[in-house]
Amino acid sequence: MHDRRHFLTLAGSGVAAFALFGCKSATAGPPETFEVTLSDAAWKKKLSPAAYRVLRQEGTETPYTSPLNGEHRAGIFSCGGCALPAFSSKTKFESGTGWPSFWAPLPNAVRNRVDGSLGMERTEVHCRRCGGHLGHVFDDGPKPTGKRYCMNGVAMTFTPGKA
Repeated sequence: MHDRRHFLTLAGSGVAAFALFGCKSATAGPPETFEVTLSDAAWKKKLSPAAYRVLRQEGTETPYTSPLNGEHRAGIFSCGGCALPAFSSKTKFESGTGWPSFWAPLPNAVRNRVDGSLGMERTEVHCRRCGGHLGHVFDDGPKPTGKRYCMNGVAMTFTPGKA
């Protein structure tokens, strides 16, 4: 019969094994360089605390909290860090996930990298000009691309007008 101590030992071993072996990390490559670079203090001064946490610390906003999730006017969604146009409203769709979702970015707007931070491999999307974390891309989106660029609204701004 197993006692509480045995159970806690097994549970602790499982947590340790997950921490050591379950979390994947990206293969180290050359560091990326960006056109827009600011000191950490300058980013903190420029951005709201919520935008700083997402754009500079790769956080995630709470779903269904961004006004951009319900934005349906024609226009452009830009990086909240450097104002680079990133997504057109023409590619926005309702994913039901609670975050603004798009089936394609604008040309030369974003870069991707492997994100293994939650013990699974995902594809992180960041601004190609300032490196700001925008969200993740998944392979469960609509045609024509089949992609779902699930973006943090706090990491973007919206300018109504031509898309």
